[in-house]
Amino acid sequence: MFTPHTKNDVEVMLKTIGVEKVEDLFKEIPKEFRYPDLNLAPRLTEMEAAAELENIASANGTTKDFISFLGAGVYDHYIPAAIDNLLQRGEFYTAYTPYQPEISQGTLQAIFEYQSLICRLTAMDVSNASHYDGATAAAEAVILAYGHFRSKRKKVLLSRAVNPEYRATIRTYMQGDSSLKILGDDIETGIEPDLKKLIAQIDNDTALVLVQYPDFFGRILDYKELIETAHAHGALVAMAVNPTALGLLTPPGELGADIALGEGQPLGIPLSYGGPYLGFFAVKSALLRKIAGRLVGETIDAEGKLAYVLTLTAREQHIRREKASSNICSNQGLLTLAATIYLSILGKHGFKQVANLCYQKAHYAAHQLAGIEGFSLLNEDLPFFHEFVLKSEQPVEQVLDHLLQHDIFGGYDLSKEYPELENCLMLAVTEKMTRENIDYLCDVLEEVDHA
Repeated sequence: MFTPHTKNDVEVMLKTIGVEKVEDLFKEIPKEFRYPDLNLAPRLTEMEAAAELENIASANGTTKDFISFLGAGVYDHYIPAAIDNLLQRGEFYTAYTPYQPEISQGTLQAIFEYQSLICRLTAMDVSNASHYDGATAAAEAVILAYGHFRSKRKKVLLSRAVNPEYRATIRTYMQGDSSLKILGDDIETGIEPDLKKLIAQIDNDTALVLVQYPDFFGRILDYKELIETAHAHGALVAMAVNPTALGLLTPPGELGADIALGEGQPLGIPLSYGGPYLGFFAVKSALLRKIAGRLVGETIDAEGKLAYVLTLTAREQHIRREKASSNICSNQGLLTLAATIYLSILGKHGFKQVANLCYQKAHYAAHQLAGIEGFSLLNEDLPFFHEFVLKSEQPVEQVLDHLLQHDIFGGYDLSKEYPELENCLMLAVTEKMTRENIDYLCDVLEEVDHA
């Protein structure tokens, strides 16, 4: 074993911290737990280890091998080859958070461009870069709102049509404050949208109202009355948005939202078995100093050249130390770069085209599926983007198993999170889906025995 310190080095360090030997540092750990028998498998050579890992990985089914109609928060979009090629450049791939920011001009420029693009996409004033995923971004919205009102407002309202993982993460983040009431999603509405009940709960003790757009079921709802009511009571409104949908829909900033957040995975980031992902987060200028993370600005240096600087890091631990309420830094820098490249490559018109393809193909799929015996669409009278709910006369588990046997990931079983939606399947359709894929899905579902 190689140890980079001499015996004398070790002795000096131990003396400095006031202990006699290294073992003294672990005296708080019971002896029976210090060196447990790990029962590890025999060690392997690099070649053997690589072969073993490949063998394990081969048991997984991927979207390369299966047609995927899974969504529910992450989506199988096409990723341009240029993204991975650029990400793997050494200056990006090995870069970390810029603790000496002004000499990290490339990193700062990338973050600045990301923040600018997210602001344009959401029609908000300020964006950070970034949170770990959409769920942690949603939790940050609650933290921001709670802090904004200096903990004097004790109520947060969540629509039941917000992603269940987002709602669970919010409750995990906030469980340390028993005075905060998280309500709204306790209204038993099933899949029928009932914004009136949510609006009725808004009062002067409400800090934040969080809705999803399109909602978890893919529906496009009108939040005008909700936003107006929340603002009339002085509350903030956060919208969890699907970024791809903003290629067609009115952005949250124009709708009057105070906070826009969401999962950035659709912006050029692979599925990767569940992560790592990217949580984007943008606010109106009034909340500028409340936002977590680092905000990069553009300026001119002493020589008159374009330069980038850290404009504001109001809540970060390297500035506020023990008073900090965030430690975001540039934790997802590589993924923000992926999103930046994706949005830059597509441009305004390309991004709109992707959104339109998703919309058109999803509606074609819904129309075709609705005509199959034993299946029907729920909320078919409501507009939707690229996800919709299909009701089956047979147990969903059987339907999904049947599809899997034909190399199709059939969708998301909604009864996992919404028990009242038994035998309901949510399907997502992206621009990658072909007419042949959709027709094949219909053919396989027609084989389902409803007797």
